[in-house]
Amino acid sequence: MKLFIKKPIAQLMAASAETEKSLKRTLGVGSLIALGIGAIIGAGIFVRTAAAAGEHAGPAVTISFLIAAAGCALAGLCYAEFASMIPIAGSAYTYSYATMGEFIAWIIGWDLVLEYALGAATVSIGWSQYFNEFLTTFFNVHIPYAWSHSFMETSNTTVGMYASELGTRGIVNLPAILILFLLTMLLIRGTAESAVVNNIIVVVKVAIVLMIIGLGWHFINPAFHTPYTIPADAGKIKVSAGVVDYADTFNHGWLGVLRGASVVFFAFIGFDAVSTAAQEAKNPQKDMPKGILISLVICTALYILFSHVLTGLVSYKDFLIQGKEASVSYAIKTAMPGYGWLASFVTVSILAGFSSVILVMLMGQTRVFYTMSTDGLIPKVFSKLHPKFRTPYKSQWLFFVFVSLFAGFIPDKYVGDMVSIGTLFAFVLVCIGIFILRKTDPGIERPFKTPAYMIVCPLGAIICLCMIASEGWENWARLIVWLLVGFAVYFGYSIKRSHVRHGKVEAAVNPINPKFVE
Repeated sequence: MKLFIKKPIAQLMAASAETEKSLKRTLGVGSLIALGIGAIIGAGIFVRTAAAAGEHAGPAVTISFLIAAAGCALAGLCYAEFASMIPIAGSAYTYSYATMGEFIAWIIGWDLVLEYALGAATVSIGWSQYFNEFLTTFFNVHIPYAWSHSFMETSNTTVGMYASELGTRGIVNLPAILILFLLTMLLIRGTAESAVVNNIIVVVKVAIVLMIIGLGWHFINPAFHTPYTIPADAGKIKVSAGVVDYADTFNHGWLGVLRGASVVFFAFIGFDAVSTAAQEAKNPQKDMPKGILISLVICTALYILFSHVLTGLVSYKDFLIQGKEASVSYAIKTAMPGYGWLASFVTVSILAGFSSVILVMLMGQTRVFYTMSTDGLIPKVFSKLHPKFRTPYKSQWLFFVFVSLFAGFIPDKYVGDMVSIGTLFAFVLVCIGIFILRKTDPGIERPFKTPAYMIVCPLGAIICLCMIASEGWENWARLIVWLLVGFAVYFGYSIKRSHVRHGKVEAAVNPINPKFVE
């Protein structure tokens, strides 16, 4: 059956030529860095930071970020080598196809749906809550709890916009679906146009993060940083989707910090999204490593400083009760008197920032499936390009529907946790892939080389596996079910239509004269 048949790297490189039937190369190094920052700084810093601190790590969420950053940095070095060597859309899926074979590539491609599609769903849920905060602040109106939350959630807030709706059960998160629709329309219009919008948003939200760090530092209450980790006897907190018991193994102490790392790991998937745009970069061999690594370094520094300030403004328990998804605005209003204007400004900026994250996630997802479709592993509809804009518009609409089902009907806690475990799994395979390729193809041209790969690759895989191990059994169960569905699709459809498996290798098209086939 040859489950591990590999796609020749020469064939991958031939596919990277720009033609009338390929994705358009419009992104420079600045846009790639902004693309990474646009994806990284978003739900991770404004929503997942509070979730990780409130449920697992407490003030020590800063250490959670360090652990997650270490795994990301090591995986990022491996991504950078792959992206410079194989500048093709598809990210870890493409890399796995060239190094570990088709079956592993399928697993990772299917797994990337958890990373990108559900990542977009998670951020759109956070966007919904800040959108309501915006409406309340500037227009003194808000969307009812029932129409801005999942049917699996019940309001338990005693202050703020939902105080009068205590005990109300959600129905569907309509604002989350709205932002997904608007950004899908923008992505269909074109990558260059999307990148311009993203660059503007990145400048604004980085400025806001720096303002919160600089101004909020003076309001830090050392008492909120003591003890630094959550004690086992911290009690129980009733939340909208159930109860958080701090006595649970991964909800206190250093194991809680490790679990917190797996939660905030979601915040770092932006540099991975950069690699999905390789086929739209002007000079991918040189610019992709810069885009990946520079965006990662900048955002890691901002994350650690920001989380230190945020956990010093209010108690970590407040993030689960009063602040919830809009914890940043809540912390500013509660602990920074005289800076109400900053909370209002933050709300507007976060809306824009979340939008850029969703934009990058949706783009990354469709580019992965674009590549899988051109390989014959999924239907051709996912690689059908718009005749004018040369974007995979049909795929974009299909994923709008898919992502909307999660954003509209599932709480962000469950969706976000699935994103983290899916991303970690992808990173493990990327680290292993570089190690394998160094052994099997040592002579291939590598514009960027992972330093000390004998140490970096195994260590990166181990750190990511440790974070995976800290995930609860519910997340493991969801991952296993998702993979079983993927296996059914692969053996029922993909294996019969694989171009590589059946020798359907498309001829390379001359990028200068598309009519001339080499």
